[in-house]
Amino acid sequence: MEATDLLKKVRQIEIKTRGLSANIFAGEYHSAFKGRGMTFSEVREYQYGDDIRNIDWNVTARFNHPYIKVFEEERELTVLLMIDVSGSREFGTSYKYKKNVITEIAAVLAFSAIQNNDKIGVIFFSDRIEKFIPPKKGRKHILHIIREFITFTPEHRETNISEALKYLTNAIKKRCTAFIVSDFIDDNFEDALKIANQKHDVVALKVFDKRETEIPNIGMIKLKDAETGEYYWADTSNRAVREAYGKWWHETNEATRRLFSKCGVDNVSVRTDEDYVKALISLFKKRI
Repeated sequence: MEATDLLKKVRQIEIKTRGLSANIFAGEYHSAFKGRGMTFSEVREYQYGDDIRNIDWNVTARFNHPYIKVFEEERELTVLLMIDVSGSREFGTSYKYKKNVITEIAAVLAFSAIQNNDKIGVIFFSDRIEKFIPPKKGRKHILHIIREFITFTPEHRETNISEALKYLTNAIKKRCTAFIVSDFIDDNFEDALKIANQKHDVVALKVFDKRETEIPNIGMIKLKDAETGEYYWADTSNRAVREAYGKWWHETNEATRRLFSKCGVDNVSVRTDEDYVKALISLFKKRI
């Protein structure tokens, strides 16, 4: 991609996603993702209605008049975007590929974090950790992240969500909010998800395409597995083939949903041809 084209693309994403963050998500994000707790701010004279449990007895004894401790929310968070860059993200049958939707969602979350004075970092993963961008603040950092979303080319095409979650658990020492953005076409990551969510606040955003949910009746077709590179022939005119695929998708999707519920992970699904804004607002409101 030419430098001028890249700058134009970055600017387009910035304008769209920063506007959404500022105008739509600001309040919901702040309420949905809490800080690390309450921190001491100051002492002041006791007023009627104050919680007597907050009385500072040392200051009260010194001035012979009741004083209370005032606390404020320790707002700053560390936010990690865990971005699935495996081969399956390049699928799409509407006007957007999954990777385009993932980029926009990640940019919205990044701008929302920065506007709330949170640090933001990124983990790109396939079947291994492809790249780690340490959490920082600031617009310059955000634009660097968006450029990486657009231009990053992974070395591998397969998926291993378990490895990504293990990296999160071991590499990020302080508790953070981790958004894992993926199509979740993988298995055997329940244990890693459970452990990661005990240490961090893990949130799952599943991005999928409508054509992944069913196969149309278009005769004999050649299919390629985007992650392994293998080719398969499928007779889509055969009703049994279409029904078997539809059943597989439904069962797989339900199994993933149950897994998130079992592990206590908040989650939302986003279809590439639908408005992800509604999905994100729904996710945020679930947590308020």
